[in-house]
Amino acid sequence: MSGAPIDALNTGLYEFKQALLADSLARKRVELALVTFGPVEIVTGFTTVDEFDPPHLKAREMTPMGKAITVGLDLLERRKQVYRDHGIQYYRPWLFLLTDGAPTDPIDDALRQLHEAQDQKKCTFFPVGVGEADMSVLKKLAGSAPVWKLQGLQFRELFRWLSSSVSQVAKSQPGTQISLVKPSDNVLRIEV
Repeated sequence: MSGAPIDALNTGLYEFKQALLADSLARKRVELALVTFGPVEIVTGFTTVDEFDPPHLKAREMTPMGKAITVGLDLLERRKQVYRDHGIQYYRPWLFLLTDGAPTDPIDDALRQLHEAQDQKKCTFFPVGVGEADMSVLKKLAGSAPVWKLQGLQFRELFRWLSSSVSQVAKSQPGTQISLVKPSDNVLRIEV
């Protein structure tokens, strides 16, 4: 991802933060972490919305997606353990994967861990393909979760939907099942 797509993604991340900051409850309850791949790097460990500093992402050549997923899952589990250690209830975390390519590393371990996490309700997985993303790989990773395809460069709209969904969850009680508003097909389409 380079040029206009990466610029649109960076703008979308900034607006995502601003939308969450505007929601007083989400600002208190939502924590964000960001893992990039190519190379795999925890750019931001879990932090509150007001402390989240959207990084300026840059295009990379490699796409070690499998490693990034396992690092993300480990990061989620460590954060949940902190909550458990302190007796704090928490919402089921979301693992949001955004890619415009195909993995350049083996994904078997990530696939196994991700499916196990989904089956055990340890996280909710949102795979989103952009541009020329290998949707067949995302479908494998998704298991029973829907696979989304971003229409064009509508990162701003994607992050508006995401912030609205996160805010909706933040207003609920941990453990409560809620139905998220489906994004417009003009922004995201479910791949079948």
